[in-house]
Amino acid sequence: MNKRSYREVTQMELHIVADLKALGRLAADQFVMRAVTSIQNTGRFTVALSGGETPKELFIQLTADRASELDWSKVHFFWGDERHVGPMDKDSNYRLAKQYLLDPLQVPDANIHRIRGEDPVQSAARTYEDDLRQFFDPAPGTWPRFDLILLGLGEDGHTASLFPGSAALRDRVHLVAGNVVPQIATERVTFTYPVINAAAYVLVLVSGVRKSSMVQTVLENPPDPEKLPMQGVQPKDGQLIWLLDASAASILQAGASKPFT
Repeated sequence: MNKRSYREVTQMELHIVADLKALGRLAADQFVMRAVTSIQNTGRFTVALSGGETPKELFIQLTADRASELDWSKVHFFWGDERHVGPMDKDSNYRLAKQYLLDPLQVPDANIHRIRGEDPVQSAARTYEDDLRQFFDPAPGTWPRFDLILLGLGEDGHTASLFPGSAALRDRVHLVAGNVVPQIATERVTFTYPVINAAAYVLVLVSGVRKSSMVQTVLENPPDPEKLPMQGVQPKDGQLIWLLDASAASILQAGASKPFT
């Protein structure tokens, strides 16, 4: 008997839109909706951002059209991963968000919780883990619960900085890992699976035809997170939502998309 695919065994919503701009609009809808609810219920909204070009469109949508809908003093920004670079480096996930989201919205410094990518990655991971524990103050034996975590998908199946075969995939102790990635000759700082899977909402944004083959591979094959780390994203008590543009979804089986509920 064939094993069931990741898409079949994981509770998720999967939605396909026309292009990157439409994906940004839909992601902005989700961001604002979750933020309004969280602020009403708890007085704050906690979100972990991702890097890359796809979330940049979300940032632009939030600042251009949706800025007046939220009290940004009650939104706290974190990052799911960071490269081993300084905060103003062109490859920094923090710098991208600062330029396109945080500065335009004039987010208070106290609400910006960045990873110190300029430090040695193991040191940066421990510092960020301490920051998370201090902010969320999770009960013993529990994990911080983000209101929303944004993720992307790499062409090799990685997400955040959880890369195929890397040690961080097997870390069930730490909130944050300094992850050695020999296949691209670098080191990264990343959330571990337990933190990602403890979130209330996980929003996966994927765009572009270059990702289409991996989208199909991840969704239509049985889970094997060691080879396809994206498949390890399976929220325990939360909602997983995939948003794809038409190019990224171009070789998926028919019937992948369904309306929001």
